[in-house]
Amino acid sequence: MKKISLFSLFVLAFALLSSPVSAADTIKIGAFFDLSGPASFIGTPTKLVAEMVVDKINHEGGVNNQKLELVTGDTNGNPAKAATIAKKFIYKDKVAAIVGPTRTGTGMNVKSLLEKAGMPTFMTVGGDPVIMGGKFGPYSYIFKSPQRSSIAVKRVYMYLKDKGMTKVALLTASDGFGKDGARWLYKLAPEYGLTIVAKESFGPRDTDMTAQLTKIRNSNPQVIICWTIGPAGSIVAKNKVQLGITTPLFQCHGLPDPKYIELAGKACEGDRMPATKLMVASMLPDSDPQKKVIEEFVHLYKDVYHYDKEFPINTHSGYAWDAISMVADAMKKVGTEPKALRTAIEQTKGYVGVSGIYNITPEDHNGLDVDSMVIVQVKDGRFTLAD
Repeated sequence: MKKISLFSLFVLAFALLSSPVSAADTIKIGAFFDLSGPASFIGTPTKLVAEMVVDKINHEGGVNNQKLELVTGDTNGNPAKAATIAKKFIYKDKVAAIVGPTRTGTGMNVKSLLEKAGMPTFMTVGGDPVIMGGKFGPYSYIFKSPQRSSIAVKRVYMYLKDKGMTKVALLTASDGFGKDGARWLYKLAPEYGLTIVAKESFGPRDTDMTAQLTKIRNSNPQVIICWTIGPAGSIVAKNKVQLGITTPLFQCHGLPDPKYIELAGKACEGDRMPATKLMVASMLPDSDPQKKVIEEFVHLYKDVYHYDKEFPINTHSGYAWDAISMVADAMKKVGTEPKALRTAIEQTKGYVGVSGIYNITPEDHNGLDVDSMVIVQVKDGRFTLAD
């Protein structure tokens, strides 16, 4: 009997050691971003933050004693490649949820695929169409952590109304994100007593916008609003100064980033834009419920992981942190069954994140309001709260 017992123990131990760990002890989350291409300056640090928050969750016990495992992919800013990666996440990697991608157009290209697969997905894109429904398609399984473009527009318009400005000129990119911004800028203007006196557009990779700005100057606006991400915004700032235009320039919520100041130089001095509170963390009052969350994020990002040496903190930095945190919180409540997980994410209430306090509803798969944003301006080469 003794020999049989020892043999049985050996067989049991061998079976345990040779069994696949990933299926039982880890939960996979797919994460795809622009790690190369024109938006890599956003996508690469977003991936680093995704890894950072997964490390934090795992060090704190994971999700019901199961570790999270991040499966990453580089979309290269290519919507078709993003679709290929999404299919790999779903059918080969068997992920429980997906975070990303980086740009609105890419998000729209994978939206229907993810919906049909019933894959809970928390996007980190700026544009609203991914969670708008109607002609943009259903969004039952799609959520997004950055503020909606409509919220960013409202925050800008609130500021302009408060300052007594009424005549606005628009200069927007011709990509999905720019068109989304233009849609809301036009739609919401009457609610704030604003008149659109000029509307011009440009390609997101254009290198000169002087023709458009010349036309805008001739319309005598009180403010110019530019809606784009990436280097194009800095080019607009420089072209404006080169033309001697003194009209105030507002950028969108995708441009509060030290890179903007680096590329535009002195030309962006005084420029304003809506931003997450992360950009002015040290200026927040102690009573702000986000302050402690933001301070922890900044400490990890700068002091522990030292990401800021290559990628200084910008308004995009917290999006993956918030997305993965809310997915993990939902998993702790209901597990990873797709429908249950989707429903649990949709019931997120009062989540205090880096980018705001989220209250998600079936109608609003973002859950942030105008109080999650502040208006910042460039002053002496750095971002500060706007006057």
